[in-house]
Amino acid sequence: MKRWVRRLAVLGAVVVVVVVLRLTLFRPEPVPVTVYRVERGRVEDTVVNSRAGTVESRQRSGMSPGISGLVTAIEVKKGARVERGQVLLRLDDSEHRAQVVLAQASLDAAEAARREACLSADQAARELARAKGLAERDLLSQQKLEEAQTAAEVGEASCQAARQRVGQGRAALDAARATLAKTVMIAPFDGVVLDVTTEVGEWISPSPPGVMIPAVIDLIDPDDLYVSAPIDEADLARIRVGLPVRITMDAYRNREFTGEISYVSSFVQTEREQNRTLTVEVLFTQDDLPENVLPGISADIEVILDSRSDVLRIPTYSLLEGSRLLVVRGGELVDVPVETGLRNWSFTEIRSGVEAGDPVVVSLDRAEVRAGAKVEVAEETGR
Repeated sequence: MKRWVRRLAVLGAVVVVVVVLRLTLFRPEPVPVTVYRVERGRVEDTVVNSRAGTVESRQRSGMSPGISGLVTAIEVKKGARVERGQVLLRLDDSEHRAQVVLAQASLDAAEAARREACLSADQAARELARAKGLAERDLLSQQKLEEAQTAAEVGEASCQAARQRVGQGRAALDAARATLAKTVMIAPFDGVVLDVTTEVGEWISPSPPGVMIPAVIDLIDPDDLYVSAPIDEADLARIRVGLPVRITMDAYRNREFTGEISYVSSFVQTEREQNRTLTVEVLFTQDDLPENVLPGISADIEVILDSRSDVLRIPTYSLLEGSRLLVVRGGELVDVPVETGLRNWSFTEIRSGVEAGDPVVVSLDRAEVRAGAKVEVAEETGR
């Protein structure tokens, strides 16, 4: 009997030693975690572009003279800023000036012929009036009256024909002047010259009918900018003109610019079967853009669909499947279900489940970070 008592005593002592060792020497070290303290702030519901967008200009013109000719002067260089109405290029205009002089002379001759024909018509009309008076008093034969009538009608027709020739002359003069005007290229708007593809002394060749002469000067307005970007078709029902937009560009890291949707495409592009998109255009709504924001650079947009201020929020990447969070309570991780509201890539609104100041674990990339694990807060983050 005493032997069994001794054995039980020894066994109990061993158990006590094992427990003590597990609680002291062999106790697992707490897992270091990074936490985010639940805070109040602003949360937005947003939509982002599915592929990179592009900064564009609403005014860009590839300009050509519209007629063939010899380049006699180029008034601007690549990269130059120009004002509306400024001369950019001149063609040899000697032949076209001569055509204007010829058209003016033809018009002057037509005007003279009109005056002569209309004076004759007036004289014939007066002769007809006298003939009618004589015929009423039986002092003029019917044949003479008819001759006077015919002469008056011929005179009026000749006057009308002369007037038409004057109109033709004026049209010819206008056409000659319009062609002469094409020998001088002027800037249609304030802008910057992107490229000049001709030289003084070079002949600009005509193109086939219906085909424009290739552009020789590329002009763009760098101050009238917008962003064109593709949006996934799944967000079509949520997008509308007038929504505010946040714009970011790789060329200006850590900076955000404000904008507003000005256009939503009326059709969905299907070039990529698995990635159908529609195009939206976003106008910049701030005037203090950097001077070197250039058309062609890449840009991303974030359309703000809805927003709420002064709500509880947590980083979106800390939210587990099933709307759950891992919260540090008493040195242990607790699985806490939460009710969420608005969310975006950065933050998610929390309506219930946690309170301001609760430490939510955001370092979720290790297997040992799970509910029930002993932890210690190694770092706190603001995002």
